[in-house]
Amino acid sequence: MLVKVAAGIILRDNKVFIALRKSNQHQGGLWEFPGGKCESSEPASIALFRELKEECGISVTDCALFEKISHDYGDKQVELFFYKVTGFDGDPVGKEGQEVRWVAIGDLLSYEFPEANMSIVTALMNA
Repeated sequence: MLVKVAAGIILRDNKVFIALRKSNQHQGGLWEFPGGKCESSEPASIALFRELKEECGISVTDCALFEKISHDYGDKQVELFFYKVTGFDGDPVGKEGQEVRWVAIGDLLSYEFPEANMSIVTALMNA
């Protein structure tokens, strides 16, 4: 089964906002770029706006598709739509009780991300 996911690379002052996945989630205990599953037939961009409002409490005002990645974890296949979010209203927080942090882009390798996110981490660090 393929799961379509929209994720936001939320940027401010050369820092990126990341969240820790809860231990009971798929890839739990790893850091991620916030977002979530697209509803059936929901465009990824619309899912991004909805998920970041629900999960982080922000309203996206400016974003652009950064990269689309397909990954097979063995137990789950994902299609990830990563958006660079450069404009938003509100201050992002962990609305679902998840630990969140603003980290310098150069420090991203200090955090453990799901395998499907690693090319994004590398691309951000090399940008």
